[in-house]
Amino acid sequence: MRIAVLRETAPAETRVALTPETARKFIALGATVAVESGAGIAASITDAAYAEAGVQVGDAAQTMSGADIVMAVQAPDPAALAGANPGALVAATFDPFGRRERVDAYAAAGFEALAMEFMPRITRAQSMDVLSSQSNLAGYKAVIAAADVYGRAFPMMMTAAGTVQAAKVFVMGVGVAGLQAIATARRLGAQVSATDVRSATREQIQSLGAKPVFVENVAGIEGEGSGGYATEMSAEYQQAQAELVSGHLAKQDIVVTTALIPGRAAPRLISDAQIATMKPGSVIFDLAVAQGGNVEGSVADQMVEKHGVKIIGFANTPATVPADASALYARNLYNFLSAFWDKDQGRPVLDAEIGDAVRLTRGGAVVNERLLERGA
Repeated sequence: MRIAVLRETAPAETRVALTPETARKFIALGATVAVESGAGIAASITDAAYAEAGVQVGDAAQTMSGADIVMAVQAPDPAALAGANPGALVAATFDPFGRRERVDAYAAAGFEALAMEFMPRITRAQSMDVLSSQSNLAGYKAVIAAADVYGRAFPMMMTAAGTVQAAKVFVMGVGVAGLQAIATARRLGAQVSATDVRSATREQIQSLGAKPVFVENVAGIEGEGSGGYATEMSAEYQQAQAELVSGHLAKQDIVVTTALIPGRAAPRLISDAQIATMKPGSVIFDLAVAQGGNVEGSVADQMVEKHGVKIIGFANTPATVPADASALYARNLYNFLSAFWDKDQGRPVLDAEIGDAVRLTRGGAVVNERLLERGA
């Protein structure tokens, strides 16, 4: 069983799907592991470090020759997989809803595409969940980046020259990224508040020492979708939330927005009119900017200033901390493939619960139910 990893080619992608740590573990399973030269450089992993771990380092053609499994952060163009064995498994993130044409190309090429972002959110798959591992780092980096742009200190400071008041940080969306953003802002000494459409997150917010900000007296709206994701809210709830948030935003110094709905454009949380109520010098970090943005006027990888408020957001936030992001992503892949490793066959044999959830293509056809139900 040959496992291959190519250099990532997507713009600004600094992560890599294999580390020396996970390479050693795959080799211990009996696999041969190959990596394209330079694949780990941006994540501070040298070719020598791979070689020391027992990895074959070569050019792209050498790496792909006879590959049975290809691992990647962002799925490469199928043409780049020339030399891989027919029916090879490709475990990567595919953006299946946004890049359906790439899924079709994988089917036509005869590869078995495994979308890591489709990993079901069940207990036994937690260690395989790339969205959680990468969102955790994204939430951390959002606060650090906002603090860097913010022209004041985060913690309260009492000095002989007077007192510096603690920054007020508001986190909108309390999933994995939001929870880490809360924790990071608290560690930096800020006064933190947070909101979410899912009422179950109230206790999570409080457990981190932050103040929950929730719409009250709007019955029957829990905001909980399948797999723990948020769902779209009713018009009644959206109006009530907009009114509540508008009053709260005007008092904040830093806002971090994290709301995403799988397979849909990011919901709009902050309008231009609401930005205009904020204090000059305030900062908004839009973690959803690559999916259309939670904030009106946000632009990926650019700082936009509106009404004296700085709005920032990265197209690929985890890629700004590539060493740790790669380490966690690589472990997710190892945990996934090793969990199904059949010693007799010397390869992973996926089950129905997880295998059918992540499998996009097989036998020259698109087979994933989520894609087929969308009619995409």
